[in-house]
Amino acid sequence: MIKVCIIGIITVLTAVFLKDIKTEYGICAGVCGSLILVYIAVTKFSGIMDIISNFTRYIDTDAEYVFTLIKMIGIAFTAEFSSNMCKDVGYSSVAAQIELIGKLSILLISAPIVEALLNTIFTFIG
Repeated sequence: MIKVCIIGIITVLTAVFLKDIKTEYGICAGVCGSLILVYIAVTKFSGIMDIISNFTRYIDTDAEYVFTLIKMIGIAFTAEFSSNMCKDVGYSSVAAQIELIGKLSILLISAPIVEALLNTIFTFIG
């Protein structure tokens, strides 16, 4: 975590310094630093995948549900990252659209899980 914080601080300081020289350079420095941090996050994600696969061994669930959950998390992180990038460069309307499409994508992907949940509830009730 210390490495991530140092990279973040260096990125911000470099972006602020380069922004004084030329605005585009500051934006590029911020994007490059953010991409490095996303790469670090993705490499850490493999450890999370191992933990989730261990959970599926103990809980009797369909692997498709776990895969769908992972896709939803990925969509949420990707949408948030992209949205924040757009906000940083001053395009808040594009950021809002990215967030909306991300939410709609998650809703669409989660529909089969909600349907299975409702079927289970109705099986218990009736």
